[in-house]
Amino acid sequence: MLELFSYNWQVRDDWFEWCRGVNSAELNKERTGGMGSILKNLFHLADCEQIWMNQLQGKHPMEKDIHAITTLDEVIAFSELTRQQTESFLSLWTPAYEKKEFNLTSKSGKTYTFTYKKVMQHVVTHEIHHIGQLSVWARKIGEKPVSSDYIFR
Repeated sequence: MLELFSYNWQVRDDWFEWCRGVNSAELNKERTGGMGSILKNLFHLADCEQIWMNQLQGKHPMEKDIHAITTLDEVIAFSELTRQQTESFLSLWTPAYEKKEFNLTSKSGKTYTFTYKKVMQHVVTHEIHHIGQLSVWARKIGEKPVSSDYIFR
């Protein structure tokens, strides 16, 4: 499990570096799709990660307002904090966790049951989905996107 999280963190870090070459207005510009902007998409990745990781550990997720985040440095700091917490959780990971069940009650009151493994796979693929959106937006502003190639990293 750690290998795929490490891959996502590497790609996320590459996007942060990519962002340093793009002006703030472009990073915050409202766009169609995703979470609405490059910075909001990057924040959303870390936020969803920490929400799921905290819930799996029986902790309350940190509450951060996506609209209050306006700088790249704020997103990076939040991502680093989230990563430290996730790494700590993953250091305790055993094969028994894969079959452990997690119950989630939706806003409508319906309860879903997922294995921890399924939740972790969701977190990984969720990030990959949003990274694809960043790649599309990068091309739309005439910039080369970050490579998300898994094999040739």
